[in-house]
Amino acid sequence: MPSQQEVKWSQLKVGVIVLVSVVLLSTLLFLMTSSNGVTPFQPKLTAYIYFDNANGLKNGAPVSLSGVTIGEVKRVTIVTDPSRKLTPIRVEMKLNPKYHSSLHTDTRAALSTVGVLGDTIVDLDSKTATGPEMPDFAELKTMNTPSIADVIKSSQGTIESVNVTLAKLDGIVEDIHAGKGTAGKLVEDPQLYENANKTLEQLRLLTSSINGGHGNIGKLLNDDSLYNKLNDAAANLDKVSTDLAQGHGSAGKLLHDETLYNNLNSSLAHLNSILGEADAGKGALGLMTKDPVFAKKLDDTVTNLDTLLSGVNQGKGTLGKFATDTAAYDNLNKLLESSDDLVKTIRSDPKKYLTIHMKIF
Repeated sequence: MPSQQEVKWSQLKVGVIVLVSVVLLSTLLFLMTSSNGVTPFQPKLTAYIYFDNANGLKNGAPVSLSGVTIGEVKRVTIVTDPSRKLTPIRVEMKLNPKYHSSLHTDTRAALSTVGVLGDTIVDLDSKTATGPEMPDFAELKTMNTPSIADVIKSSQGTIESVNVTLAKLDGIVEDIHAGKGTAGKLVEDPQLYENANKTLEQLRLLTSSINGGHGNIGKLLNDDSLYNKLNDAAANLDKVSTDLAQGHGSAGKLLHDETLYNNLNSSLAHLNSILGEADAGKGALGLMTKDPVFAKKLDDTVTNLDTLLSGVNQGKGTLGKFATDTAAYDNLNKLLESSDDLVKTIRSDPKKYLTIHMKIF
């Protein structure tokens, strides 16, 4: 049977072990809670947020400010207050007071995830906050941030469109492999390959012909005489341009001689003066355009001349008979023939002709 002293010693060892265990457990709790920015032996700030959906937020989840953990989620509950019908999820947070200066009444809160599929945390944002410091037990406003579920929902339409497009592309590829349509014939029809091969062969022959100087294009590219002619033409054109610039030749004088410009300017001024006088009714041209009496006389003269020419065409009067009567033409022709005979007689024996006519007189 153990002695009393051994029993006391055993009890002392058990008490020491229990005490050490409590100290280790307290230290572990301290380290775990301090990792969230809150220690168990310091006062904490309490804040509330209301969400429409918890999105998997749990008690003890970290609360971060611009990526720095400053507290933890103390409690996530559902409230039955009718005024919170749209946002029934109440999140109670415990925050480290040393960050009190960075927390304002208009600081915004949102739910986010660590990574793509990580745990849900509360993220505070004070970048645009300008209000006073947040009091204890304050309610923070939320900001709308899309969750993973929202992103997946919004991308479902795009995924469906991509699936439809892929199905259409699959059908197009099958038609191409089956030789259907223009693209299918391009890929599967051997006749197209043969035609393309023939075309390439013709291009090769044409290129060889051009490089060999055959044909018009080949001569254009390989004949030195053409280059020399073009060079001479360019040189002549350059000489003509130089002569024009220096005022040589007729064209150069037209471009550079001021006398021509002065004469042309003087002629235009004189013409302008004549037109001005005509417009003012001066001179013959002015009378023709402005004087009604002169215009009437000119009109009467033209009318009389027209009447005279009409009478001539109708055979009236001496001029009309002469112009239209064939007998007058024949008599005149005979007279001219007699005159011609007389001239011949005079030329053949002028002495005889003069003697005969002197006797008559």
